[in-house]
Amino acid sequence: MAGVGWAAGIERLALLIDEPPLSPRPVAVVPIGEAAEAAALVLAETLRNQGFAVDLGYSGNLQRRMRRANRINARAAVLIGDDEISRNVATLRDLDSGEQREVPMDLRASELRARLGKLGG
Repeated sequence: MAGVGWAAGIERLALLIDEPPLSPRPVAVVPIGEAAEAAALVLAETLRNQGFAVDLGYSGNLQRRMRRANRINARAAVLIGDDEISRNVATLRDLDSGEQREVPMDLRASELRARLGKLGG
């Protein structure tokens, strides 16, 4: 029986390829109430400009938004409500440990990374 064959060693070549780098875990920005939506949009844009992957959720109640943050494996959630806006702060919740702290609304990237490190403790 006649036959034709060909082999390129694809499996060996595939072993030489490194694993793709993991994508950074996002930060979920969660506005609570209509007044907080504008502030959340500004904060999300600021964090994106500083190199963070940001998920901004508007739909559903707070519990549903937090479930979404867990589903997308967010590193942290930044909660903004009317009370926080009046004091120019946001609540930063570490989604790995559940710990949370208030942080200034104009938080810089280096400060956020440091605070997330402290929260993860």
